[in-house]
Amino acid sequence: MLDSTLTRRSLCGAGLALIGTAGWSAEPTRDVTADQDFDELWRTLGERYCFFQDKDTDWNKVRALYRPLAVAAPDEAAFTDVVRRVLAELYDAHTHLADPPDGAPRWPLYDVLAERAAGGELRVAAVDEGSAAADAGLAIGDLVLAIDGQPADAVVRSLSPRCLRAPDPAADAYAVNVAVAGRRGRPRRFTVRTGTAAPRELLLPLKQRPQRPDVEGRRLEGGIGHIAIRSFGDTASVDAFDRALAELRDAPGLIVDVRGNGGGDTAVARPIMGRFIADRRAYAQMRRRAGAGLSQPWHEYVDPRGPFTFTAPVVVLANHWSGSMAEGFPMGMRGIGRAAIVGTRMMGLGAAVYQIRLDRTGVQAQYSGEPVYDVRGRPRWLLRPDVEVADGADIFAAGIAALRKRIPG
Repeated sequence: MLDSTLTRRSLCGAGLALIGTAGWSAEPTRDVTADQDFDELWRTLGERYCFFQDKDTDWNKVRALYRPLAVAAPDEAAFTDVVRRVLAELYDAHTHLADPPDGAPRWPLYDVLAERAAGGELRVAAVDEGSAAADAGLAIGDLVLAIDGQPADAVVRSLSPRCLRAPDPAADAYAVNVAVAGRRGRPRRFTVRTGTAAPRELLLPLKQRPQRPDVEGRRLEGGIGHIAIRSFGDTASVDAFDRALAELRDAPGLIVDVRGNGGGDTAVARPIMGRFIADRRAYAQMRRRAGAGLSQPWHEYVDPRGPFTFTAPVVVLANHWSGSMAEGFPMGMRGIGRAAIVGTRMMGLGAAVYQIRLDRTGVQAQYSGEPVYDVRGRPRWLLRPDVEVADGADIFAAGIAALRKRIPG
């Protein structure tokens, strides 16, 4: 049974009226909270999740496998873990528990991007600058042989979807990057090999990143402006951006830097884009579920805003750790004709998300609900920079070079 503090449901109706009648005995009251919340989750995602056409997930098999586990969950923590596993069957980094507990697998990307090497090993493709992984000396090209003492491939298999109709490389790539991300609230221990050298152990402790402002501006050599936006999660960032832009109004060019920005709200990103145009422009297309497929696309627009329009050339810097709205922002800036994108491919989070709170247990999650496309109808999850920078190369230097080419004279 689930924890007694949860809402309890029991059988009712005509049968209860027969209690005490000769020949009848009452069926023992049982808690059907888990049954109903699981069904709510499974039905809601089945009707509203937007990427089923791109997945090899057998959604009926998901129900057959996980519903008995949900019903048998001995407590709320166990039920929550079943919900986590159901969401992971969609192998979508934008679809997950809202507040996973310590010990739950982190969703990707965390601080390491890994891919399959030719021999099937896990090869490090990128490492987040300033992360615990970078501090430990993990480098591009290293092979991760073991994670927390377990063979790396066994860890990947334990995290892989179990309800696929057929093998999907995208599902394997998702599980690979969940594996190297480790578990929330816990350090990681990797066994790695560099080239032909002997394997070595790396400890990746928990690391608290230094607190920095969400928006920060400065002037670079030659008068070029640089504004870092580290989150689109707070509406106060709009005012902070306005103040930074006012200081850089006369700059011959501007770098807007969303590297490492995990995303946020369109209500923050859209008014920032409005500082770069003098007329209303479309910056994206969107769709949503309509029956088994998707609706027709509609355009999303940005309106001009502010006491002045910044008209000088702009480049937007992005990297693998630019996600969600920090992918939509560079895509939108390019869509309104006001910026080139410089950097690496991004997280590939391709949709606006919906929130769900299960009525009885209160478990909360989010899932991809409205796929996003650029103004020409190309999916955001396939977004690539205009100037693609090799992993490990200097994105900032590449951005300055790209901007200078765009500055007249």
